[in-house]
Amino acid sequence: MERKEAFSAGKGDLAVEVKDVSKCFRLYRDVNYNLKEKIINWRKRGYELFWALNDITFDIYRGETLAIIGPNGSGKSTLLRMMTRILRPERGEIRMHGKVAALLDLGAGFHPDLTGRENIYLNASILGFKKREVDRIFDEIVEFSELETFLDNQVKNYSSGMYVRLGFSVAINVNPDILLIDEVLAVGDEAFQAKCLERIRKLQDEGKTIVLVTHATNIAAQLSDRILWLEYGKIRKLGNPWEVAAEYHEAMSLRPLGEEAGSKELEITEVGVFNHDGRPSEEFQTGSPMTIRVRFQAENPVEDPVLSISIHDSQGLLVYGTSTQRRGFSLGTVEGEGCLDFKIPSLMLLDGRYFLTVAARSRDGLVNYHHLDKKYQFDVKSQGKDEGYLGMNCEIVRLRKA
Repeated sequence: MERKEAFSAGKGDLAVEVKDVSKCFRLYRDVNYNLKEKIINWRKRGYELFWALNDITFDIYRGETLAIIGPNGSGKSTLLRMMTRILRPERGEIRMHGKVAALLDLGAGFHPDLTGRENIYLNASILGFKKREVDRIFDEIVEFSELETFLDNQVKNYSSGMYVRLGFSVAINVNPDILLIDEVLAVGDEAFQAKCLERIRKLQDEGKTIVLVTHATNIAAQLSDRILWLEYGKIRKLGNPWEVAAEYHEAMSLRPLGEEAGSKELEITEVGVFNHDGRPSEEFQTGSPMTIRVRFQAENPVEDPVLSISIHDSQGLLVYGTSTQRRGFSLGTVEGEGCLDFKIPSLMLLDGRYFLTVAARSRDGLVNYHHLDKKYQFDVKSQGKDEGYLGMNCEIVRLRKA
């Protein structure tokens, strides 16, 4: 039984137990309009009760990675803070079986007037480590953070990305049994994000339990063994990562707003996405053909324009792109209406929602005729044999011993 199948079946010892947990906050209504009224009525401030979490129950297994998704205000970060005991539930209980390290708000556990060096010791001490224990892993923390140059500067002068580097480096190097990560990873630059994701995979291989709060459902599906979908403080769904992510995409209608720009000397009038039957479609199987049809027009002659397509993931990262120029195809002089097909014989993308950008520009790239940025979307489903963005043929052969 594979790793994700094992956790889906509920195998293994428990690392986290969440039993009938509810958390309530008071939302105050300040109806006093001047200082005198505020002093007279300070005991009479009205408030409403807001149940951030309402009677939720689930378990996390030792060595499992659980991703928590949901719209803003659904209770994701509140749940993580209760796991760290920063907050306590009104009802129910949370049991953590093992040493916990957490990466929550930017700067959480840091003192702005202390240097990066001093804050490493401070942050580790909050996690229960003694100075001599931190001394042994100090060099590894600094090396991973890549902040040697700034180590003796006060962290109040750090950028948000530098905060994340330092916090994540401490959290992963104190060797926790359970690692809790909030959305803060989205702040770092691409290179460091990739480095963090690679370290998370290494921690998974070492059997660590990871709880990840994220809005990036594609990453959640790729990294996690199960996804927990919270909505209005309740569990909407808990289960197979790709199935939950697909339903979440559908329910939230996740797509960028899309942007349009350009001089429109050459205007893109219509874009169609077609399946193997030549029918318009927004759903494809990995390996199936796709045709992207672009209709355009120019009232006056436009000399040798370039048409391009690009495919982006739900975070806006470029997955694939090409153009008539890159393919050695010349449109010549365009006047009046025209139509062009980009034929992809085998779409090798894996599960996820993708967004299509279509653009027209001059050959030297100096004039943007028309740019339709992420205006179109489609979903891809696979057989679930692989992970990542790209599907590839892979044959596994068992060799006989010599």
